[in-house]
Amino acid sequence: MINVFLRRVSDYPQAAQSLPDLLDRILPSPADLNILIKPNFVALRNAELSCTHPAVIAAAAQHLRDRGARVTVGDSPAFGTAEAIASRIELTPVLKELGVRLITLSRPRRITTHPGLYISADALEADLILNLPKLKAHSQMRLTGAVKNLFGCVTGVRKAWLHALHGDKGHAFTGLICDLPRILPPVVNIMDGVEAMHVTGPIAGRKFFLGMIGASTDVSALDTAAGMILRVLPEEIPVWAQCLRMEFSGARPENLRFPLLSPEDFDAKGFILPGTLKPESFRPDVLVKSLLRRLWLSMRRN
Repeated sequence: MINVFLRRVSDYPQAAQSLPDLLDRILPSPADLNILIKPNFVALRNAELSCTHPAVIAAAAQHLRDRGARVTVGDSPAFGTAEAIASRIELTPVLKELGVRLITLSRPRRITTHPGLYISADALEADLILNLPKLKAHSQMRLTGAVKNLFGCVTGVRKAWLHALHGDKGHAFTGLICDLPRILPPVVNIMDGVEAMHVTGPIAGRKFFLGMIGASTDVSALDTAAGMILRVLPEEIPVWAQCLRMEFSGARPENLRFPLLSPEDFDAKGFILPGTLKPESFRPDVLVKSLLRRLWLSMRRN
């Protein structure tokens, strides 16, 4: 059985207080590890809702640092830089005070088993990744959490390129996403489901207070628990369905154990998921826009 630890919280300060206990349950011995904290830094727009809350990131970073880990916070946003997003959500001064490094994931390394896939060496060289997804509706995937958040380890505009390369080939794109936990170093996961995003996403959705923070050593199990809370079926969620096709044990509810709260203990009434999904493949103009924006940001930094 796979443990998924769920807690109900009333706000983000309470969520931050719950982090040390949750981390100790899924990562009891972090000392001397090089740990990459991978939040969801999707974009500057609507960052206060679309990104993992800074209180969750800061609490995780402080606890791991206090337990003797070498901690870096990093992501490769769809648009912009991790540094700009951290500044927008007022995380930068907190990390600076903690002495925790903040980076935009770079140094692309080709993964020979997957055409077109380049993953940041910053992620591949970590001893362990602490995956901090935000629970969100998604216009292409209907619902995203822990598994999809690892896609941010793909560097820069290459994410959009993979959408274009694989998005119209059946299950090829979701298959690539679900392969990431097998390619990356060991991953443990804590989900920010306190103020989730619903109606649409991953950027322009609406706030839904769910009051949930969850943790698991199994990336697909945490997403399965979120699906159970929202009372959706696997076939409605492309990433969940793909995890089942790939025989992830954590994708099966009967394989999960809930030592704290159970999914039934949460009230998700009123949470709205997208109906008709947008194509997984991006248009060429989206690729060009993403590339030009990254070039412009690079020129500004230099």
